[in-house]
Amino acid sequence: MEKFSDISKYKGDFMKPMLLDFSATWCGPCRMQKPILEELEKKYGDKVEFKVVDVDENQEMASKYGIHAVPTLIIQKDGAEVKRFMGVTQGSVLASELDKIL
Repeated sequence: MEKFSDISKYKGDFMKPMLLDFSATWCGPCRMQKPILEELEKKYGDKVEFKVVDVDENQEMASKYGIHAVPTLIIQKDGAEVKRFMGVTQGSVLASELDKIL
């Protein structure tokens, strides 16, 4: 998954759903979430953009999105938030939400 720090500089396809993973390197649950997201990234290929946002390196972006706990996952479609998950979230739950907007 690609690290992400500034959505205003994003040059990708905003028509494509995006999953933002707000996490931190020191966060145990974030490390548990990572392989789940990597599997989803393989499954969805180029249908969904997967981005990692390190909250320690990107405090302004974390604040903009109202991130108070990690991991927090945000699914966006057309640049707008569709769904938010806090804590480790199972791949099946995330896949179900992604399938709804594809």
